[in-house]
Amino acid sequence: MRIEVLTLFPEIFSSPLEHSILGKALQKGLLNVNVRNIRDYAFDKHRQVDDRPFGGGSGMLMKPEPLAAAIDAVRGEVPGIRVILLTPQGTLFDQAKAGELASLESMALICGRYEGVDERIRKHWVDEELSIGDYVLSGGEFAALVVIDVIARLLPGVLGDKESCVEESFSDGLLEYPQYTRPRNFKGYEVPEILLSGNHEAIRKWRRREALKRTLERRPDLLDFSVLSHEEKKFIEELKSGKRVAGSN
Repeated sequence: MRIEVLTLFPEIFSSPLEHSILGKALQKGLLNVNVRNIRDYAFDKHRQVDDRPFGGGSGMLMKPEPLAAAIDAVRGEVPGIRVILLTPQGTLFDQAKAGELASLESMALICGRYEGVDERIRKHWVDEELSIGDYVLSGGEFAALVVIDVIARLLPGVLGDKESCVEESFSDGLLEYPQYTRPRNFKGYEVPEILLSGNHEAIRKWRRREALKRTLERRPDLLDFSVLSHEEKKFIEELKSGKRVAGSN
């Protein structure tokens, strides 16, 4: 996977890309992230990348010339690369979208700044727009790091345990089940007995039901898009009607 990042602040990416899972993925050659400074593609001697918007208004906009030149340079080097603008106006980035992007060979992430980018870039130089949530960030750099991290976890060989990304929250449309580790008793709070039983099928069923319960409590909207069996749907209805008490198996 090759990811080109177009930004006005390349230094923001230095530390996150050197450590933890991303750092290891880069060291192993499973992921290639190339960070480009948009300012390097400015034409004037002052390397200006922003200007006032036509029609007035507060703030500044990113000028089209440097951005277009940067995108054209990337496309010239990486034929077929998908160019993505990170913006609050984009399609919501979720686990399903991450899976789609993880199947690509390459992508370019444009990090917006100021009040946004010139509309002509949005219409004629960008393949799609992506948002990581309904809030405003200081810049697209932080959104780009989120996208890179989520996608990297889905690439073969990146995670030490190949099952890790399968069992995480949102991987099957639900929140993750509760997790416990040693000690068995912590300040009087015990680990559920079923997790100590050694009965893998019973544990699997318990985890699935706990995931359903947690999702219903915290993110019930996710259940509308989850694939559930008839038994699981019945279980959810019983939880809603109060027939099952909290903590029941």
